[in-house]
Amino acid sequence: MKIICIGRNYTEHIHELANERPTDPVVFMKPDSAILLKNFPFVIPTFSDDIHYEVEVLVKINKLGKHIETQFAHKYYNEIGLGIDFTARDIQAKCKEKGLPWEKAKAFDGSAVIGEFYPKSSFQDVNNIDFLMSKNGTIVQKGNSGEMLWKIDELISYVSQFFTLKIGDIIFTGTPAGVGKVSTGDELIGMINGKEAFKIGVK
Repeated sequence: MKIICIGRNYTEHIHELANERPTDPVVFMKPDSAILLKNFPFVIPTFSDDIHYEVEVLVKINKLGKHIETQFAHKYYNEIGLGIDFTARDIQAKCKEKGLPWEKAKAFDGSAVIGEFYPKSSFQDVNNIDFLMSKNGTIVQKGNSGEMLWKIDELISYVSQFFTLKIGDIIFTGTPAGVGKVSTGDELIGMINGKEAFKIGVK
């Protein structure tokens, strides 16, 4: 399986990091070794002093597909979840300055939290999903899938132009505003449509 991630998909997040608004979805990948094992804490890596959380709606692909038209994209997933794209912001900044790829900042071991998935049928509208994340009991990120620049079905269509989508692949759909640094001892809890999708500690 592969993890396909979308960057800069929420306007306010683009503004908070002073990035340019893209004309096409920003796409990057994480290897399967980036997945944080269930019931394990996130361990801050020694190579970064500025690890940020980014909570995101996740989509799990359930059907092989290539060059999928947007109008048919809804047939290629039946589960929606929530996760975290951990980012070494200091390393990412250096990579961006030099025009280099982001993998060291985005794809390191443990950088992908994949929480619980719920049936798509349990959501009235995939373009109106509320989600949030709290850190130590305080809500730090809050969003709705309707705020995405490119909606879920559009993302599936877009990425399938470049990568064959396979059963079990996961798409991280981008993060809203409110990203921030994690520290040892933090507790992160993610909620989607009022249901807890993950709870992790930071070491």
